Amino acid sequence: MEAKVTAATALPWSPAPDASDVVKGIHAMLHPRNIVLVGATDKPGNYAERIWNNLIKYRFAGSLFPINAKRETIWGVTCYKDFASLPERPDHVLVLVPARFAVQVIRDAAAAGARSATIVTSGFSELQDEESQKLASELQQAIRETGLAVTGPNCLGNLSAGENLFTNIDDRVVTMDQGAVAIAGQSGAIVMAIRQALEDRGVGVGYMVTTGNEAGLETPDLMRYFAEDPSIRVIVVYLEGVRNTKAFRDACKAARAASKPVIALKLGASEGGRAAAMAHTGALAGSIETFDAVATREGVIRVRGLDELIETTECFVHSTVPKGNRLAAVTLSGGKRGLLIDAFYAAGLDFAPLSPHVSGELAKMLGPGSIVGNPLDAGFAAVVDPSVYMRSIKLMIDDPDIDIVIIDAELPKAPHEQRERNLRIVNEMASWDAKPVIYISAMSIGFTDFTKALRKSLPHIAVMQGLDRAVSAIKSLLDYAKLAKEVPDVVASSKRAARTLLEKTLKAANGAALDEVASKKLLKAYGIPISKEGIAQTPAEAVKIAKQIGFPVVAKVVSAEILHKSDIGGVVLNLNSANEVKQAFNDITARVKKLKGKPRLDGILIAQQVKADLELVVGASLDAEMGPVVLFGTGGVDIELMKDVALAGAPLNAAEARQLIGRTKAGVKMRGYRGKPKLDEASVVKALVGLSNLIADAGDRIASIDVNPFLINARTGVAVDALIVLNNAAARRAAGH
Repeated sequence: MEAKVTAATALPWSPAPDASDVVKGIHAMLHPRNIVLVGATDKPGNYAERIWNNLIKYRFAGSLFPINAKRETIWGVTCYKDFASLPERPDHVLVLVPARFAVQVIRDAAAAGARSATIVTSGFSELQDEESQKLASELQQAIRETGLAVTGPNCLGNLSAGENLFTNIDDRVVTMDQGAVAIAGQSGAIVMAIRQALEDRGVGVGYMVTTGNEAGLETPDLMRYFAEDPSIRVIVVYLEGVRNTKAFRDACKAARAASKPVIALKLGASEGGRAAAMAHTGALAGSIETFDAVATREGVIRVRGLDELIETTECFVHSTVPKGNRLAAVTLSGGKRGLLIDAFYAAGLDFAPLSPHVSGELAKMLGPGSIVGNPLDAGFAAVVDPSVYMRSIKLMIDDPDIDIVIIDAELPKAPHEQRERNLRIVNEMASWDAKPVIYISAMSIGFTDFTKALRKSLPHIAVMQGLDRAVSAIKSLLDYAKLAKEVPDVVASSKRAARTLLEKTLKAANGAALDEVASKKLLKAYGIPISKEGIAQTPAEAVKIAKQIGFPVVAKVVSAEILHKSDIGGVVLNLNSANEVKQAFNDITARVKKLKGKPRLDGILIAQQVKADLELVVGASLDAEMGPVVLFGTGGVDIELMKDVALAGAPLNAAEARQLIGRTKAGVKMRGYRGKPKLDEASVVKALVGLSNLIADAGDRIASIDVNPFLINARTGVAVDALIVLNNAAARRAAGH
């Protein structure tokens, strides 16, 4: 049996010769030969002095050179006038001069041979004035032209523990432990707080990079580097936004291929999601939901706050990926046992039945009349015989029918011989088994210096605080275990004829949206089932179409300028005769003529009225951050009230479409709920795949596609309404932007 490896392995690692220039540049930044501080000043409390003090304090092994043209000495060492006067070629440059000088410093540093830089200076794109925006643009151009690996501007510096490098202003104590966690993010304060909290919990941080405004390197670039560095096992990121969807997804895939979970704290709601609110799909596809739809597919674990981030990181650092979801727990309290059951049940998890062998052995230990259950309450028996507790834990760790062992206990705050001995024994048992062993304290407790030291001596067990946060982290661990190591890219499977019609339709469009007829024609080309229908210009023509289709029929207004037809009385149902069709035609026409703005009327659509067992919504939306996504769920007029919808990245294949359906209550109904007949899932799968191809093929030219309702019964499913909102100037004006 192989020993379980839970700590980072210190390796003299360098990127492969064929690694990308970005990865090589980041390596140079985090493993430099020397560091040059441009803008050195000994004004008390300034950033330059604080960073210098940290580099000295933690004994950075390379050379350190301050630059200030007005000083000959500073901080008791020689101060240089410029790059040319340095005794050796600059490698990593810290830019601490005012913003107006920073661009030239980057150009001069590159010309002198530097490989990387960190711009601590602020005063760029985070400000809204014209001069700051101009400086930001000039800085980005300088970075592109020089090819330097640059973090910042407006950041707080970095940590590379293996190099004793701390180019950061933080004056809290840092343990230079080349740990298994790497952190990157745009907010220096939050990234620094995460590092401190992990250190307080005894979790080593190998790298910490604050990216600031990301004029050069962006968070996905750091993720890609961490995925390649063998010393890192868990990647933690703080994201205020995703600028390059492809780069982010590629970085996530690289981490997943390397079996390194990405734990993300993501903030913000995208402006693009709000702009798409002209269609139901866009209104329901908010930034966080679309982030989850795309990022979860790539193996990202999104947490809801800093406390949950810490617990989840702790769980992944000290736990191997479990083989299954069979949980077992040991506690010494009946009340705690009940809390465990409730918390795991609320998260959709349950405790597995114990194997006959384990149940039998426990029954012998606990004695006659004892209840052997899972979770196991060994409290009463342990009072009589303290060895029962440890023997119970060993039985569960050794049981091949259990995948995760949970122990209800907390670390002592002061020396405690028996509890320390028990913890070390369990840590040793866990080191020779592939399953996670997780201690959970039901409440958060403060770690004393003794607790921190004890925790660091127990690398093979996870120690978690707060029952709800711990359960959430364990669920994330189980979800991650189900993911395939690699997921092939799904490409659009659309036909050439469909793509040709798409190009023709978009080229001819000149409004905010396509009308229903044009929308459905495009949907039909992409394989989405459409109801029988025809457009009429006169009452007589409407009657003729109705007779060809067969009663009952529906009459609907056709106008690209009327986005929600039912709101203006533009839909009439249950038309069973020629007279009723004529009346509906005339009524709708009259209502349109009374509308403000005098919207153009292109005709009245006469459509087959489909008998439906279920009303669905299928749609797609272009998210400003995460790109195209597909939506499925319960449709009809109550869509906003029910919000029974799920999202997935586009394009998707049939298997992913079925998974999307299965994540909703609508999907449960479709598959035969409470003895009712199964509905035609194949038509919905076809519609979802077609929509995903359409939104993917359109690039950034379609903002959203709304098919509501999509009616389904046991034999068929059809789109009876459709709205395609374009991503152009007219669409943005209609949305009020």
